[in-house]
Amino acid sequence: MKMGLVGLGRMGNGIKQRLEQDGHEVVGYDRNPDVSDVDSLEALVQSLEAPRILWVMVPSGDITDQTLNTVGDLLSSDDILIDGGNSYYKDSLRHAKEAEAKGLRFMDVGTSGGIWGLKVGFNLMIGAEQQTFAHVEPIFKTLAPEDGYAHVGPIGSGHFTKMVHNGIEYGMLQAYAEGFELLNAYDEDLDMHQIASLWQNGSVVRSWLLDLAVSAFDKDPDLSKLSGYVDDSGEGRWTVLEGVERGVPVSVIAQSLFSRFTSRDDNSYGMRVIAALRNEFGGHAVQAK
Repeated sequence: MKMGLVGLGRMGNGIKQRLEQDGHEVVGYDRNPDVSDVDSLEALVQSLEAPRILWVMVPSGDITDQTLNTVGDLLSSDDILIDGGNSYYKDSLRHAKEAEAKGLRFMDVGTSGGIWGLKVGFNLMIGAEQQTFAHVEPIFKTLAPEDGYAHVGPIGSGHFTKMVHNGIEYGMLQAYAEGFELLNAYDEDLDMHQIASLWQNGSVVRSWLLDLAVSAFDKDPDLSKLSGYVDDSGEGRWTVLEGVERGVPVSVIAQSLFSRFTSRDDNSYGMRVIAALRNEFGGHAVQAK
């Protein structure tokens, strides 16, 4: 299949490469001309054949709003507009109504996999009408590992599911952070790389995040090169707010979010573990100590 892709950053570039490796044709646009195939959004849309498929992979918020509005005005009736970024699901519901008013078909695709997606595949949580999903499904089959994508429901469901996914991620990271913090406080010096490697084999706490902890400790055994400052990109906040609005207790996720706020005035070992793990799986920026 042929599609356009707006945003060729860490994940966008991985999406483009993975699709091309499987024979799909991807025309990419980025504000950085060094990585862009075309010099404008207008040229991108003109390079596609109807019904066009255009995937937007830019940061959530104003940039997504502006990009969807701009390309929405350039596309034609029955074209498919996909938001694969980490947008708030309520924004996606609004974007869908705006797209529908222009005669477009809209999809919200929660995309997980970070900088590892190119190699191992992206996990895709897709909100869309069934007919639209079926049309684009060959792209999802290429991007995801086996059983790594699903049409989870109508429009909005994809980003709602991804929001909860990231809220769970917050809690898991916090649990590892607190555990390694306690190990670090022991009376004797413990080898964190050894322990993380040990737990990979047969332990009930083994996970991909623990694999990444091994990688992080291998690069910097004491995590002495990192600051304990841990940013939050929005999904944890949205998950907590949804819990409040729906009367669903999300105590662990809420505490993990508040711990990130605390990290900005602290430099704890546990927060350095989270910073290292986020850098390993998503290439998220870290601060040097």
